[in-house]
Amino acid sequence: MFELMVETGFAAAHQLRGYKGKCEALHGHNWKVQVFIQVEKLNEIDLGMDFHQIKDYTKEILSTVDHGFLNEIFPFTQINPSSENIAKWVYDSLIKKIDEENVSVAAITVWESETASATYYED
Repeated sequence: MFELMVETGFAAAHQLRGYKGKCEALHGHNWKVQVFIQVEKLNEIDLGMDFHQIKDYTKEILSTVDHGFLNEIFPFTQINPSSENIAKWVYDSLIKKIDEENVSVAAITVWESETASATYYED
């Protein structure tokens, strides 16, 4: 088994609904997103999956929120735009794009600062 990782990011503002503290107020982050892909075996040219393809899929997903106000963008109109929910949203969006045999999304980690992150994965 192989694990590949690409890192990209986006900038966006959000407010945490129901949070009693500073994060209830409108504020923004330069989010870092790490995508972890599992590959059972290498292809005919000994690659698990092209890093550029993983980045392109991820950038396409993140382009819908980049420089936006997350609370006004679906699904964050319905759920809190927390790092946890952003990680799950990226995961769910990415599994719909990757249609390659022996390739799966292992995990998504979303960093809202250099010292705070949330990771989503399924068992």
